[in-house]
Formats: sequence, structure tokens, C-alpha cells
Amino acid sequence: MKKHIAELLLAALVLFSLAGCIKTEKKKDPDKGVELNVVTSYGRGDGNRKSFEAAVASYEAKTGVKVIDGSSTSNEEWKNDVLTDFMTGSEPDVLFYFTDVDAEPFINAGRVVSIEEIREEYPDYATNMKQAMMAVASDGKHYAVPSTGYWENLFVNRRVLKACGVSLSGPDYNWDSFLRDCETIRRAGYTPLACSLFEIPHYLFEFAVLNNGTLDTHLKIPHCEGGHLVRDDAAESWIAGIEDIKALYQQGYLPENTLTATDAETVDLFAQGKAAFLIDGSWKVGYLTEYYPDHLDDFVVSFVPGKGARKATEAIGGISMGYFITRKAWNDPQKREAAVSFVFHMTSEEVLSSFITTEVTALIDGASPKGLNAIQRSAAETNGQITGIVGAVQDGISSEAKSELFADIQKCVTGQMSAEAAVEAAIRLNEEP
Repeated sequence: MKKHIAELLLAALVLFSLAGCIKTEKKKDPDKGVELNVVTSYGRGDGNRKSFEAAVASYEAKTGVKVIDGSSTSNEEWKNDVLTDFMTGSEPDVLFYFTDVDAEPFINAGRVVSIEEIREEYPDYATNMKQAMMAVASDGKHYAVPSTGYWENLFVNRRVLKACGVSLSGPDYNWDSFLRDCETIRRAGYTPLACSLFEIPHYLFEFAVLNNGTLDTHLKIPHCEGGHLVRDDAAESWIAGIEDIKALYQQGYLPENTLTATDAETVDLFAQGKAAFLIDGSWKVGYLTEYYPDHLDDFVVSFVPGKGARKATEAIGGISMGYFITRKAWNDPQKREAAVSFVFHMTSEEVLSSFITTEVTALIDGASPKGLNAIQRSAAETNGQITGIVGAVQDGISSEAKSELFADIQKCVTGQMSAEAAVEAAIRLNEEP
């Protein structure tokens, strides 16, 4: 059913965009009482939810605009819901969303406004951001004002390591040492690596691929010829990465319920001192801070073990999300000013500093985070030793291809499907017109 969803969405979005072109008049200030519909990934449970709520409250107090918050947790279902809203004409006024290929359907349909067009009326819009760090769409324009960036790395529960007699890893951590540690941890009755292959295999997959390639080749996407996978270096690194995940599963290094557990359940396994390691991103620092404040001294951010040409100090990171203003809001004389002023507010140095602890930022003058706790200081120290960084290769394929790939990883680890077949199935979907 997913095979033609992208083209159906695009066709529907084009029809709606043609119906939405009206002239507007320039306004100087947002009218008090205007309601602004906003959708972000800062849903309940997100580590930055409180910062988002505080920023929205200060915006409402300053402008008198009422923000209708439709935020939810980011996952593939949420992404599809956002695209469906555009298809049905129910899109928000401001959207905080991914800036990669996931945004192309509504960009190509003309349903969001480019920064270049906004600057014709508001010359200062997003000028506090580094232009080189703004995502470029397929039409060569910029649409999203970047917010906080991200990094992905290894979270360690050192209380578990101590109980198992395992030393804390450092910047020279390698895959063989990691596997030996996992075996020691497993024999001691703990789960080595907390991971939900059912819901969030993304971060483990990303490093598994990087461990079988290099920073320079990581963003290369496999391809098919005649419907069959070409076994080039990109394909080999994906296949080998999935095989590494399969080995972890078969050796008992993942949770017993990894094929059915949610991400929240496996993270809880780590946070409660029942699992030693967790591969995740910068957002989990805020999550752990909010939901496990009594355990913060147990958590350390370290390095995903390296393999082959990859050093452990080479990580995944970048800026993958930003604020879009929709054409619907832009064409509304009252909402235009409110939408622009909202993005100005949410991407100001003052507001972004409340979101940023150790994350990447596009702010020209940088952010000024204050009062870092133990895990935040650990993350900052580790990130200071990073020698190379590259974006996530999964961001370069369609949402349909990702859904297929991550569903098939479960089949691979249980022996129902080969890694090559899983990569081929995903890439065939990715290459469909």
C-alpha cells in the first residue's frame, strides 16, 4: 500500500496549492487574539517539551497570539500524519519538521514558503543563522529555519558496568572489546545493549553501517539496476551493518523482547540499571534528565565502539529539523505576521539557548546554555573529543524505504530474510518514481 503514497500525496498537495494562491497585504504586528496552529516533534515525553512550553508561553505573553499546539512524538507514524494533513488541507500554520527528503512532498507542491520569499518582506528573517547550515531543497531554495542540531553516540550506565566488573570505555573503544564486554555483561545477568528493533532500530543501524564504511562514504546510497541490488561499496556496508545487528541479537546482547518492546521500554531498561549501553541521540539527555533525575550520576555519554576504518571518535550528527511557514498561513493577512514572529522568537539566541545543552547549532553567535548537570557535562566532554562527524544516511532515503528497511531488519535477525534482500527491497522502494 505504501508503494505509491509519495506520488499520491504530491499530486493531492499540488491541487490544494493551486487553490490556495491569494494576495495578501503587509502587516507590521501580529493581531492580538490570532490563533496560530503549530505542529512540532516536541510532544509529551520529549526531553525538550518543557523548554518548548516555556518558549510558547513567553511568545503568547509578548504578542497576545494564541498558539494551538498540535505537537507529538517524532516517529514514522507522526511523519505520515503530517504529510496526510497537507494532503487533506489540514496542515498547520508553522511546522517544525525534518529538512531532508521527508519534506520534499510539501515543498514540491508549493505548500511551504521559502526563506528567500519571506525575506522579500522581512529582510532580517533567519539572518542570525549560518547560511551554510541551512538545508537546501531540491529546487535550490531554503525553507526551514534550523533549530537545535543533534548528535548520536553511546550512553553508558556505569553502575551496571561496575556491577559486572567492566571498565568504562574511552575514545579508543573498538568493536572486539565491545563484544567481549557484552559477553561479560550478559553472563552477569544484565542486558548489554538496550535497543528496540521493533520501534527504534535507527541509531544502531546508523553506526552499524558507519562501522563498515567511512565518513567519506557514509552518505552514499545503494542502488538497483534492473530491479536488483548492485553490490557496490554502499550496498556492502549496509549488508554488513545488518549482519552485525543480527550477530548482536543472536548472541543475546539485545533485550529479550527487542522484537516487541517500545523504545520507552528499552530506555527504561537502561535507565533503571538493567542494561549497560544505549545508542541514542542528544535528545535523550533531556529525556533522562526529566524522567530519571535520581539516576543522573549513573549515566555517561561515551563513544560507540569503532570497527575497521572508523574510529570511535567519529560520530553521527548535524541539524536535521527546522521551522517551516506554510503557504496557508502566509496567504492569511492575520496569520502571516504571527507565523513570522513566532519563528523569529523560537529561533532567537535567547530561546534556543534554553533548548541547547550539547547540541549542534546554526546560530552565528552560538548559544549560551547554563547550569549543565552531570550527564550534560559528560556529553559536552565527549563531544569535545569528536574527530569527525557525518549526517545520518537514512535521511537520504524516502520514508517508505525506511519503513520497509527497519521492518525487515527484524526478519533478518531472526533468519527469515537475508540482509541483501532487505537492502534490495528498501532501495527498490526508494527508487520508485
